[in-house]
Amino acid sequence: MSFLGEERKKNHTIGLVPTMGALHEGHISLVKKALLENDKVVVSIFVNPTQFDKKDDLEKYPRNLDRDLTLLELVSENILVFVPSVDEIYGEHIKSQSYEFNGLDKVMEGEFREGHFNGVGTIVELFLRTVSPDKAYFGEKDFQQLQIIRKMAASKKLPCEIIGCPIEREPHGLAMSSRNERLSKTTRKEAGFIYETLQAAKAKFGTESARNIADWVKEKFKKNPLFQLEYFQIADEDTLTPMLKKQNDTKYRAFIAVYADGVRLIDNLRLN
Repeated sequence: MSFLGEERKKNHTIGLVPTMGALHEGHISLVKKALLENDKVVVSIFVNPTQFDKKDDLEKYPRNLDRDLTLLELVSENILVFVPSVDEIYGEHIKSQSYEFNGLDKVMEGEFREGHFNGVGTIVELFLRTVSPDKAYFGEKDFQQLQIIRKMAASKKLPCEIIGCPIEREPHGLAMSSRNERLSKTTRKEAGFIYETLQAAKAKFGTESARNIADWVKEKFKKNPLFQLEYFQIADEDTLTPMLKKQNDTKYRAFIAVYADGVRLIDNLRLN
C-alpha cells in the first residue's frame, strides 16, 4: 500500500469499495460514485470465508477475476485493485473476531446466518485499517450490513466516512447481486415479484399494521411456488428493531429474504 502513501503526500483523497467480486452494475455504481468524490479509489476483491455460514454457499459463490479486472479497467485508470489471498488475510487460522453490535446483528440476517456479521466486521475493519480510506462505499441492498459496519467503524474510532448507496435493480426489479448469476433465466425474470411485493407492502404501510402486512406477504409467497420466503420484517431503520407500533418520527424499512433455485436473495425498501 506504499502507492497510497504517495497519494496522501499529494493530499489526494482515497475511496474504498469492498467487494467479493463477480462484479455487476451495482458494484460499478459504487465505484463511479467513489471516483466522483475521491482522487483515487481502491476496489477490493475478496470472497471472505468467515462471513459464509454454509460451506456450500461459499463454494458456489461466483468468481470471475479476469472479467472483474476488465470491467474496472473500462471504468477508470484511477482504480487500484486489491486482491488478497485467504492466506494473506487469515494465515493458518481462518477465524473471525467477535464484535458487540448492540443487537443490530441479532435480528433478520443475524437470526438466520450465525456468525455472519462477525465475519463481515472482521474483514471490513481489516480493509479500513489497511487502506485507511477517507470514505468507504457500500450498497443499501445489504442495509443491515451497512448499519453494522457504521456501528463497527464508530466503536473502533476508525476515521472513515461510511457511505450508503442506493440499490441498483435489474429491468424486472430484482436487486442486483452476484448471486443472481446462479438463477435460471426464467427465475431471474420472474424474481421481480420480490420487489413488487415490497412496493405493495409500502402502499399498505400507511393504513395497515405491521402484522397484517407481514401476513399478507406470507400469503403472497405461499401462492408463488418459484419462491420460498425466509423472513419479512418491518423494522426501525436506525436500530433495526421490529416495528410494534408506528411512531411518527421513526424511519421504517421493509426487509425480506427469499430462496429461489436454491439461491438466497435479500432486498429492502424504505417505507416512509
